[in-house]
Amino acid sequence: MQAGLEYRHGSGYEPGMTGCAGLDLIGVNHAYDGTPVVRDFTLSVAPGELVCLLGPSGCGKTTVLRLLAGLEPLQQGRIAIAGKVVGEPGRDLPPEARGVGFVFQDMALFPHLDIAGNVGFGLRRLSAGEKRTRVKAMLNRVHLDGFVHAWPHQLSGGQQQRVALARALAPAPRAMLLDEPFSGLDTRLRSAVRDEALHLLKSDKVTTLVVTHDPEEAMFMADRIAVMRDGALEQVGRPAEIYTQPASEFVAEFMGEVNRIDSVVRDGHVATPFGRVQANGHAEGKAVHVLIRPEALKVAGAEQGIVTAPPIGVLPARVLASRLLGRTSWVHVCLNTDPTHRHEGPGGLEEHSHWHVRVPGHFLPAEGSELRISLDPRQVFVFPAPAPT
Repeated sequence: MQAGLEYRHGSGYEPGMTGCAGLDLIGVNHAYDGTPVVRDFTLSVAPGELVCLLGPSGCGKTTVLRLLAGLEPLQQGRIAIAGKVVGEPGRDLPPEARGVGFVFQDMALFPHLDIAGNVGFGLRRLSAGEKRTRVKAMLNRVHLDGFVHAWPHQLSGGQQQRVALARALAPAPRAMLLDEPFSGLDTRLRSAVRDEALHLLKSDKVTTLVVTHDPEEAMFMADRIAVMRDGALEQVGRPAEIYTQPASEFVAEFMGEVNRIDSVVRDGHVATPFGRVQANGHAEGKAVHVLIRPEALKVAGAEQGIVTAPPIGVLPARVLASRLLGRTSWVHVCLNTDPTHRHEGPGGLEEHSHWHVRVPGHFLPAEGSELRISLDPRQVFVFPAPAPT
């Protein structure tokens, strides 16, 4: 069992227990023309759970989905769906025998079929009357009951995505696989369709694996997030764990913007311009990277009564620029560069004066104005600096 992969919903289920999982991938490796694209991949999705497979483009996310769906022959490892082994070397069940629904990034609706024909495409075992009833029910659930006889090209992108979801859910699959399903939609439409899709999947208790490169989308949708990097799993956990307890510098930076400084461990602590913070067990004298989330920087007067943990350090800062982003404002500041605010880095005393700060959207300081900045140490992450090359 791969270290760090654990199911925390209290069911007693763990990865590798084939027969318990909705989806189970164990020791999966896959290569194209000798180039590894999935490496030692072990992940389980419990019945009714929604897991987001998150990572940058080219990290192997879509290949994992294609292996699950049976669109690629499995080269090494084992895949089980609803407790039934569907893939292992030399034995691959075809896609139609796996009982999974697949929603592609480009919807892939059949242009020669009307909407009813698309949604009913996988309902071959039903009678004509049962099929019409099921199609009508599915279109009603995605708020498209008036489009039974419309054609795909007559629908908007959001409507086409709803049809694709209805088509995938109509046969009541054992599991759902979604590959970047909302990335082709504009921001407002993406939010609405994503919310509807999440409601459908959770209300039906469908075991679901969603591929995305958008951390905010993953945190919104997922019961758990599995972060991939270069074909391997970097960290698996609940959204709050992934964001507030990243296992690596890569995860911390992928999940959101950070301010980064170089430092050195002294007496179990690392120095920052705001003061010392815990080194989290890194060895004495070790060169480290200190990552600080923009929201960890607290601006006096910006919170308007919101209670936070006691901050450390209070430094004067000058506003270089500020931008209102809606619910938050993004502020660039320059800290006081007095020599007493320098910190020890690998090369000696250093200063890091340019910082990014995220504050509530109602607060928008003017360029050139003076602020007082402190640090919430709970949102500071310390990782070993890579060896010089």
